Amino acid sequence: MGISRRAVLKGLVATGVGAIAGTGSYCFLYARHQLVVVRETLRVVNLPLALAGLRIGLLTDLHRSRFVSHNALARAVTSLMGERPDLIVLGGDYVTFSDRQYVGPSAEALVPLSASHGVFGVLGNHDDDHDMPVALARSGVEVLRDARTRVTIKGEALDLVGIRFWTKRLDDIAALTRKATGTVVLLAHDPRRLTEAASLNIPLVLSGHTHGGQVVLPGLGAIAAQKFPVVAGIGRRSQTTLFVSRGVGTVYAPVRINCPPEVAVLTLQPADA
Repeated sequence: MGISRRAVLKGLVATGVGAIAGTGSYCFLYARHQLVVVRETLRVVNLPLALAGLRIGLLTDLHRSRFVSHNALARAVTSLMGERPDLIVLGGDYVTFSDRQYVGPSAEALVPLSASHGVFGVLGNHDDDHDMPVALARSGVEVLRDARTRVTIKGEALDLVGIRFWTKRLDDIAALTRKATGTVVLLAHDPRRLTEAASLNIPLVLSGHTHGGQVVLPGLGAIAAQKFPVVAGIGRRSQTTLFVSRGVGTVYAPVRINCPPEVAVLTLQPADA
């Protein structure tokens, strides 16, 4: 018996719908949970030899919510601690949409974090300016809100400058770096601050915010993150090196496509090494 054109079309539509549903289920049930540890070497201009080999753990965009569980955060924390970094940086967005019911649980999941040179964090655009930093401080995180702090390692100063998501003016960032005498690391949730950092000759910027695009389509890339100078990984502008982490959680849609969640371990080396 012959097969009608309508039957063929129905079959194709059913196959397409099934493929889309299957892909969506995979990305929701599996892909967004496949945490990886990313290890990169960052070349930093004028880095003192005493700081060569310093390992910084970067954990960002946790987005604790109904879709991002305590277990997801605990896995990320355990994975990072297994790398034994010398210093830990948290890049912001600990919850989604400033949801207060998850502020405490998100911060509590970070309690096991420790490093010989400290644990430092900045806030993201999803974090409120009071409850989240208070909760983080209780968990042992030094939160830098438009502030600078100094870490001395093997006799060399590392100046960590943390800015709020809304701090964008060049003069405001310059004021925070003005009295820094060591190697400056700018902790900025938004990687677009690469522009200001390069203008100020800040040698290193650590960021998150992009989620690596979260959905990366073959041939099209990370459509939702095209406005950023770097979507994920290492970038450079002038004398400034930037690293952008894909982060741990998700936002808007609880899926990841070709963009696994990550914790990053970054080893610093002089740019001319």
